[in-house]
Amino acid sequence: MRHVLKRAKRAGVGVAVTLAWTGLLAGLTAGLTGCADRERVTDSKPRAPRDIIRISPKDGEKGVGAADRVEVRVSAGRLERVRVVRIEDARPAELPGRFSPDGRTWTPVRGARIALAAKYSIDVVAVDRLGRRSARHSTFTTDVPTHRFTGYFSPEDGATVGAGMIVSFDFNRRIRDRAAVERAIRVTSEPPVEVVGHWFGGRRLDFRPETYWKPGTEVTISIALRDVQAAPGVFGIQRKTVGFTVGRSQVSRVDARKHTMEVRRNGELLATLPITAGAPATTTYNGKMVATELYDVTRMNGETVGFGGEYDIDDVPHAVRLTTSGTFLHGNYWASEETFGSENVSHGCIGLEDVRGGAADSPAGWFFYRTLIGDVVEVVNSPDRTVAPDNGLGGWNLTWKRWKAGSALH
Repeated sequence: MRHVLKRAKRAGVGVAVTLAWTGLLAGLTAGLTGCADRERVTDSKPRAPRDIIRISPKDGEKGVGAADRVEVRVSAGRLERVRVVRIEDARPAELPGRFSPDGRTWTPVRGARIALAAKYSIDVVAVDRLGRRSARHSTFTTDVPTHRFTGYFSPEDGATVGAGMIVSFDFNRRIRDRAAVERAIRVTSEPPVEVVGHWFGGRRLDFRPETYWKPGTEVTISIALRDVQAAPGVFGIQRKTVGFTVGRSQVSRVDARKHTMEVRRNGELLATLPITAGAPATTTYNGKMVATELYDVTRMNGETVGFGGEYDIDDVPHAVRLTTSGTFLHGNYWASEETFGSENVSHGCIGLEDVRGGAADSPAGWFFYRTLIGDVVEVVNSPDRTVAPDNGLGGWNLTWKRWKAGSALH
């Protein structure tokens, strides 16, 4: 399914504009996403108003100034949790804040300001008077000084990731001298392998080796963009070194025709799970996809992807993001038990059996708690096309020859 997500996370927010990684918001619920199954949930529970949680700056807003207002408020009920985190490049830094006496408003503490040339995420959970929770996730980027550029990248410094991790940079300005910028970024590893960059347009640069990383590999990203000229009169501002560790190799193979998923860890088969994939009218992408975000609970709303009021499910459990456009592997409590392993009924996501609220011992819970950012999910035998290489971390779908051809240095 291709859709937009607004959410609160179990795992950490990433540092590329397209991604968000492990380690941040354990236990939070999420906002909007468009993927859900064709069996519409019938539920007597009334839905919270769409605007129950209001966030400033608006989701996706760019060029926010250091003195601009940052605020979260609810029209009813109270705010339970708010976290505003700078995720621009290395370890996330939280913006300190406080709640109003009535619990309906959150603002930064006196003297706390957002940084320039940074990306922020805001994750919120609110509770209404009946004890029902609503959640939202949004991001914004702050202003970059005139004639300067910066790169937002993933994964975050110090992360432990799966063997399918691709280093991805998203730049706030279009890069004209791609060779100069690519030359200023070095991705090296121990044990050493050849790592090559590939440009997707003028703003995104990804790095990967020829094959998946070997478990235990230590990867170092050296960024020497300060004063590098990316376009006439536009210079970089970053100079730093960060790194991550490859924890293990987990590759899961989803067979849309057989309605099964084989989960392998370091080549060994751990389990074969029954799944439901995309229905005939809304099929699931084929190809290799990489886990980029993990959510204990997320909201999925058909209106975000043009399905009108077909569905609005605010408590989809155990959701693993696989593409930027919105393909997820998630828990499904509303389809009958017989659906899994026998039918494809979703709007393009991959569904695993679960219960409302999520259960750690359900098939979805079992998979979720054994997943790292950077793990690979490969879909085969779906009637859909292969996922685009720039949709999430889909670069593994390019041959090594085609990948290297996308480098400005080759």
